[in-house]
Amino acid sequence: MTDNQKADRPVRLSVERKVVDGVLVVSVRGEIDHNVKDILSDGLLSEDGTVPLTRIVADLGGVTFMDSSGINVFIAAYQQVNEAGWLRIAGAQGPVLRVLALVGVDALIPCHPTVEQALNA
Repeated sequence: MTDNQKADRPVRLSVERKVVDGVLVVSVRGEIDHNVKDILSDGLLSEDGTVPLTRIVADLGGVTFMDSSGINVFIAAYQQVNEAGWLRIAGAQGPVLRVLALVGVDALIPCHPTVEQALNA
């Protein structure tokens, strides 16, 4: 990869959390890979590895790439909330949506086109 290609890629992942009607909405932007998986995990889980709220929507509308590291984080979060609540994915586009479907995460964790649809499902 040339330096020009690297310059075109996001260099970090940003995660913003807000609570909407008792649901934790985690908005993610950038690329999810092994180097930033802990940032994603921290956004979904509390510092002690537990889920801060039992209902979570992960807004992936700003994610341009995700590898198996991101899949593993979502499966771990799903396992944490599964008995007492739910995890939903919203806004995944193109390559990210294909990865979710290819590995079957979309069958485990419901995927919705928008955050609003995920909140109201």
